[in-house]
Amino acid sequence: MISQNEKTSTDHRRRSAAIVGIGHTDWVKDWARVRNNEKPNDSYGYAADALINALSDAGIEKTELDGLIVGPTTAYERMAEILGIDPKWGDQADAVLSVAQAVMAIESGMAETIALVYGNDQRSGQIQYGGPQAMGGDAFLSYIYHAPWGLTSQGALYALTFQAYKHATGFGESDLARVAVAQREWSSQNPNAVMRKRIEIENYLDAPYICEPLRLYDYCMINDGGVALIVTTAEKARTMKQKPVYIEGLGRRDLNSKATSLEPRLTEFYHPAQEDCAKQAFAMAGIGPEDVDILQVYDSFSVHIPLALEGYGYCRKGEAAKFLAETGIGPGGKLPVNTSGGHLSESYMQGWAHQIESVRQLRGECGDRQVHGCNRVHYTSDVAGKAVSIIYGK
Repeated sequence: MISQNEKTSTDHRRRSAAIVGIGHTDWVKDWARVRNNEKPNDSYGYAADALINALSDAGIEKTELDGLIVGPTTAYERMAEILGIDPKWGDQADAVLSVAQAVMAIESGMAETIALVYGNDQRSGQIQYGGPQAMGGDAFLSYIYHAPWGLTSQGALYALTFQAYKHATGFGESDLARVAVAQREWSSQNPNAVMRKRIEIENYLDAPYICEPLRLYDYCMINDGGVALIVTTAEKARTMKQKPVYIEGLGRRDLNSKATSLEPRLTEFYHPAQEDCAKQAFAMAGIGPEDVDILQVYDSFSVHIPLALEGYGYCRKGEAAKFLAETGIGPGGKLPVNTSGGHLSESYMQGWAHQIESVRQLRGECGDRQVHGCNRVHYTSDVAGKAVSIIYGK
């Protein structure tokens, strides 16, 4: 847990930057069209549509943008051309690092108003995340090193992690079922979610294994779409159309020693990186886990959730099963987690849609699934050798 001394050990709530615009494509409509063998758009087109919606949400024109960060699925210079903007500063990053880099650019004076855009045609483009042609094998060497043993997919790697976690803690498959069930409860109240049908623990346990011990409902979906965010200075944000959502805390801790051998995932379950990341983010925001109203977790697989609950101090090590059963993470639970349905049920936008949900909850725009009294949201991503967190506040 984060101590009171750690919470107040640094200056906090600098609030130098805020999100003032959000936008995304129609994931539900595109899901149906792609399954009907149509090709609604490519990655650039999805990103462009999302940016149009984000600019409208923010009430600004694209001429006000002087910064651009694009997701790793697209090329930076080509994206700028397609969007018709000529930013003086830019970069390429994943969802969580794009927010961190935007803050750093604003604090350093490199840019004032930055568009963060992501587009992916992963389903219609038939991108493979497993097998001999798995996307990212050149960058994430664990795919390659473990190929002779059949571990050529992310699912296989996380199945091995979950198997080790089960043996270490006694956490069972029925415990993990609570994650998928809770996120379907959230998504059933979300009109933007692709998967809205509720499931019960029995449905989860009746579903087939994809890579034992992970079942169908433990896997994220694969779908097309785009997301965009507009980040600007706190001073400018206070004059704009939407209520600002401030970036109050950031943290990052890489853990790459022996990463390609999977050792950090199989022995300590990435907890050392999560603990260090939590200290940084919570100290900067001047809060602790007990002050968080919603936790958003990058959930390419359901097993991310119990590991994050323990690693970020929401429960003690080895007590995630008890936390899921007694405290609860679904509607009515004491710690709402992935309130949109997450990657498992809303949309697989590789962490970008979680930022949209965080903003909407803090604005109070989520309708039936709105968490009342939401003042702070913690987003965390623990993938590819790094743990990164953002604390959002209003």
